[in-house]
Order: sequence, then structure tokens, then C-alpha cells
Amino acid sequence: MASRDGFSLPLTGLLKQATSHVRRRCRQHAQVAKTFKATVRCDALVVLFAKTLTGVPFHPLGAVTALAGGAASVFFEDITMPASTSPNVLYRIDECPDLMADGCIGDEHGNLVFLSVWARDTAVQEFLARLTLGRSEQGLDQFHLVTDQASIPVFVGNPDNLEKRTTRAFRRTLFGSMSHLWLFDKRCVKPDKANASALALLPRTVTDHTERLWALVRETCPLPLLDHWRDAVLELLQSRDMLTRLPFALGPLEGHRLALDVPALTTALGELIRNGTLGVSQVELASGKPLRRVA
Repeated sequence: MASRDGFSLPLTGLLKQATSHVRRRCRQHAQVAKTFKATVRCDALVVLFAKTLTGVPFHPLGAVTALAGGAASVFFEDITMPASTSPNVLYRIDECPDLMADGCIGDEHGNLVFLSVWARDTAVQEFLARLTLGRSEQGLDQFHLVTDQASIPVFVGNPDNLEKRTTRAFRRTLFGSMSHLWLFDKRCVKPDKANASALALLPRTVTDHTERLWALVRETCPLPLLDHWRDAVLELLQSRDMLTRLPFALGPLEGHRLALDVPALTTALGELIRNGTLGVSQVELASGKPLRRVA
């Protein structure tokens, strides 16, 4: 049998076949790696898990606080939010393409009050770290939520005024563990009694928030308020813009802000008491008779 370079021709043919097979497998692995790298982005992840995400129950912050071991504040709905059936439930964050938001609330100046995002755990940690850095260090003092109509700027402000809650919703997926992050103003959990201000996050599906807002007012206001004053006091606060609904909200929640001007409120309540609008008892309030002065 003829030979070349000390190898038989059949052996040389086998080596060529093996080399060709290895090269073909390497090209296949390279293509798989390239495809995987492209699909790791949250855009593809959301496509794969879209049906699963829409079935995940959304807990308002009162429930989350209680689950975390804290006391749930009385002005948070402690129920499970119904799953949304809208296909436009997720919003991309322009500066962080690996994060997708399903809820955001901001005030009239565009400042962040509440944010709910889904992402891999590493992307969530990177986002939180960038909030604490300056612009020169690729930090974030604002970000943009991309909707069908526009790119909406949201200003972070002082990150020290924000609290976070995280939970791992999907621990074993092709792309790693999936985390759900809530980022919110501290006043959503505990009123700022020194400045007589507070925030409330309430579900949009409930049309009447009177009881929740009244509980918020009584918890925040330094003045004594009787239960049967509820309707008159809430109307007074809303008429003087001390109790307002926040103008920007995406997702299943809406925001309300309480900012009391205590001196002005004290004067207004005194007038209502003197003219008989507010009484000591429910019977006196119904009669409409003004309080008698005591010498």
C-alpha cells in the first residue's frame, strides 16, 4: 500500500475527515454562542416569558412590606392585584435595555415615586449601583421609559430617599434567575410626620379610595381629627391642593400625595368648627348649629 510522509493513504483520509468534522462542529458552537448572546437580552427574555409574566400576581407595597417582616401601613391595599391581560404591560428602559418595567409613578416634576422592573439578578444589581454613581462614572440621575407614544424621562433625585424590595420570581431559567424589583419613595411606606407629608400607592381597579386616603390623613396630620369629619376634611384638603393625585402613572397602580400646610389647615378647621360645619358629635354635625362659646 502506498504511503506519504510515513502515513498510509486510508489513515490520511481519516485525519482529513476528522479535521473537517472538528471545524464544522466549531462553527456550529460559535453560531450557538452568538445566538445565545443575542437572546440573553431582556427583549428576547420578555418574549419567551411574556405569557408567564402576565400571570404573576402583583403585590402592592403594603403586602410586600408585611412579607418582608415589616408592618404594613394602613393606607396600602393588602391584596393581590389581578393579572393584566394587556399585551403592552412591559416598558423598556432606554438606558438599561436589560430591564423591563411593568409599573411606574412620578410626580408633576417627573421625579420617581415608584418603579417596578423585571430583569436578571445581575442586571438589577447593576441598575441599583448606577443610581448611586455620578454621570462621569456612567451613573444614572434619570432614565427614560419607552412607550408606544414617546420616551418619558424619569428623574431619580436623591437615591437615599428611595427604598427597594426585591424577589426572585424564576430561579432556574435558560438566562439565569429572574428578579422583580420595587423602587419607591420612603414616604410610600412611612409618612414624613416632621414635614406632614406622605404618599400612597393604590390600585386603579378600585374606584373609591376614601377610606384609605382618610387613614393616610389621620396618620400624617398632627391635628386631632374626628371620624365623622372625614368627608368635610377630605374635601377641604383636595380644594386646597393638600391632597392630590399624582399626574403620571403606568401600570396597575396610581399615586396620591398628601402635603399638609399645618398652619393653614389649623385656621381652616377652626373656621369650620365655629360655623358649625364640623361638630364634636355626629348629632351636632347633622343639626348644623354652631358651637357655643364658653366663658
